[in-house]
Amino acid sequence: MLGPQHVGQRVVVRRFAGIRDARPVFSDILGYLVEATETHLTVRARTGAVRVPTNEIARAKVVPARRRFTPTEAIEHAAAAGWRPKELATLGDWMLRATDGWTQRGNSALAIGSPDLPQDEAIAFVEEWYRERGLPPAMSVPVPLFQRLDDDLARRGWTAMPVTQVMVARLADLSPSIDGEIILATSPSEEWLTTVAGRKGPLPPAARNVLTDVPEVRFGEWYDQGGALRATARGCVADPDGRWLGLSLIGVDDRFRRQGLAKRLVRTLAAWASDLGAQDCYLQVEQRNTPAVALYERLGFAVHHTYSSRRLLTD
Repeated sequence: MLGPQHVGQRVVVRRFAGIRDARPVFSDILGYLVEATETHLTVRARTGAVRVPTNEIARAKVVPARRRFTPTEAIEHAAAAGWRPKELATLGDWMLRATDGWTQRGNSALAIGSPDLPQDEAIAFVEEWYRERGLPPAMSVPVPLFQRLDDDLARRGWTAMPVTQVMVARLADLSPSIDGEIILATSPSEEWLTTVAGRKGPLPPAARNVLTDVPEVRFGEWYDQGGALRATARGCVADPDGRWLGLSLIGVDDRFRRQGLAKRLVRTLAAWASDLGAQDCYLQVEQRNTPAVALYERLGFAVHHTYSSRRLLTD
């Protein structure tokens, strides 16, 4: 049983909640112990302080310290920092993101670590959070690390979206170099935004904040001899350790492909990030986009893991 010596520690209390179908029903309260007496425990939970009489407690224990993120979770955490949503909430380690519906990354719950709730309750919380914002509930689930969660979502009728590969490379292996024809701007020009919108679809106002609201970011541009923008890329270093260069929105006009422009953009951004002290690089690409995957493999990237994207479209 918990006592005064445990005040201030993170605990879980299993409380008797009644009888249903001739069976006892329990509920778990997770939070920080703020009071422990002979008659009750008071736990500061996510929803506020909960006072539990001792005679209703089936079990109570200290929650072990959080484990360190796995390499997969660490990369996902770094990538999330490089694509900051308009609205962010947390459920334990899970990150709930909303950005007016723009991109799966900006409008899904990222499942890493622990949600600090039983899985059924955590999924229900995610569903309600997105419904309150007029968005379809969505989750990004690294696999195979969280394969059981992905399987559970599938059983519940969550629709599978295209699988995304997370590819990584050491910056040193990308042959970082400065290319005088590649412009690295500190903010996206209107032409850059228009070009990206032409490939990805209309950009809502919130998109600009997602693209720019990071500690270090550059927008790669290459113009043809006529002054038209023909190739774009975005690079950011946003994780707290400054280790990772995140690449996104790499695109080359169809008429200028197979001329090495993507490689030049990547190398120039890699040189910029190396000067900041970054050591590694990640990018995310749909698994079905085989030409892009083949390009990144030629540049020196390898698949680290994939993540399953799911949406609840049939409530």
